[in-house]
Amino acid sequence: MDGKADDAGINIRALIFALLALACGHMLSTLLRTIPAISLDVMAADFATAPQTLASLTSVYHFAFAASQIPVGAAMDRFGVRPVSLSLLAGTIVGALASGLATGPESFVFGQFLLGVATSGMLMCPMTLAAKQMSAARFGLWSGIILSIGNIGMLLSASPLAFVVELWGWRAGFWISAGFGAVVAVAVFALVPNQPAAHADNSSPLSQMAEVLRIGLSRPLRGLIALALVSLAATLVLRGLWGGPWLMEIKALGRIEAGNALGLFTLALIAGPVLVGILDRTIGHRRELLAAAHSLVALLLVLMAAGAPHYPLSELFGVTALPPLFDGVLLVLIGLAISAQPLLFGMTQQLAGAQNAGKALSAINLAFFLGTALMQSTTGVVATIFGLPAVLLFMAATLIVGIIVFLIYT
Repeated sequence: MDGKADDAGINIRALIFALLALACGHMLSTLLRTIPAISLDVMAADFATAPQTLASLTSVYHFAFAASQIPVGAAMDRFGVRPVSLSLLAGTIVGALASGLATGPESFVFGQFLLGVATSGMLMCPMTLAAKQMSAARFGLWSGIILSIGNIGMLLSASPLAFVVELWGWRAGFWISAGFGAVVAVAVFALVPNQPAAHADNSSPLSQMAEVLRIGLSRPLRGLIALALVSLAATLVLRGLWGGPWLMEIKALGRIEAGNALGLFTLALIAGPVLVGILDRTIGHRRELLAAAHSLVALLLVLMAAGAPHYPLSELFGVTALPPLFDGVLLVLIGLAISAQPLLFGMTQQLAGAQNAGKALSAINLAFFLGTALMQSTTGVVATIFGLPAVLLFMAATLIVGIIVFLIYT
C-alpha cells in the first residue's frame, strides 16, 4: 500500500514538473508577442515606418498563431505532447532570431509569421497534458496556474524589456528570447515523458483538422467561442500593443515609467488566474462569473478612455487629463477581472472528453487568437482615424457583444 502511494506521489510530482516545463514555453510565447508594446516606437523608427502601420502589420503573428491551432491540436491528439512541444520550441528559436535580424517591415513580418506558427501550441501543450491526466476540478485550478506562469512573460516584457531596449536596443529582446527558448527546450526534453498519445486518433490529418472546426462550431461551444474571440484580444491588444503608446503618448510617461505601469498590470494578470481558479473551486457558477468579470472589464476600459484629454472625466474634473495613477489602478483591476479567462478552458474540458481534449481546447485557443489578430489589425485603423481613446471604446464594445452572445448560447 505504501509503495503504491509512493509511486502515485512520484507520478504526480513528475506530472507537475512536466507541466511547469511546458508552462515556461507559454511564458516565452507571451514574452515574444508583447515585445512591440514597449518598443513599437523605436522599431518603427528603425524601419522608417509609421507606428500605426507597424502595429497593424504585427497582427500577422496572431493570424498565423490562430491558423496553426487546427493542425497543432490535431497533432497533439495524434502524436502526443512532447514531440509537438519540442518541434514548436525549435521553430520559436528560429522565429526569434529572424525577428531580431529583420531589416525592414517585410522581413520583420516574416519573423512574426514564423513566431506565430511556432508559439501556437505553447499554451495548448500544458493544457492538453493537464486535461488528459487530471480531474475537472483539478484541471480548473491548474489551467489558472499555467496561465499565471505564462503571463510572467508579459512581466518580463514590461520594465525589464524597457531597460534592455534603452541599453541595447529592441533587437536584444529577441536575442534573449531565443536563448530562453533553448533553455526551455532542454527542460521539456528532460522532464516531459515520451508517451504515446492517449486515445490516439489514426484518422487522416485533414479529417482531424476538420474535427477541430466541427467541435468549435458545435452548438455547446458557440457561446464559449464568442466570448473567447474578444476576451484574450482585450488583454493582448492592451498589454501587447497599445498599453505602452497610451501611457507614453496620452499620459506623457517615459519608457521605464510606462514599463513599470504595465508591469503592475502584468502582476495582476499573473495573480488573477490562480485567484479565479480558487474562487471557481469554492463557489462555482462559471457562466455568471465569466459574464460579470468581462462586463467589469468593458466598464473599466470606458473609464480609462474617459480620462483622456477632452474626454468626459477630464472635463468633469477640470484637468487636461486624469493622472497616470488613475490608469495604473484601472489596469490592475482590468488584469484581475479579465483573469476569468481560464474558466473558458474549464467549461470546454467538461464538454469534451479526454479523446477530444486537444481538439476542443485548440478550438477555443483558435478563437482566442483569431479574435486577437482581428482586433489588433482593426484597432490599428481605429487608432489612425480616431485616436487611442477610441481604441479603448472599441474594445469595450466588442466585449459587450461577446458577453451577450455568450449568455444567449449558454
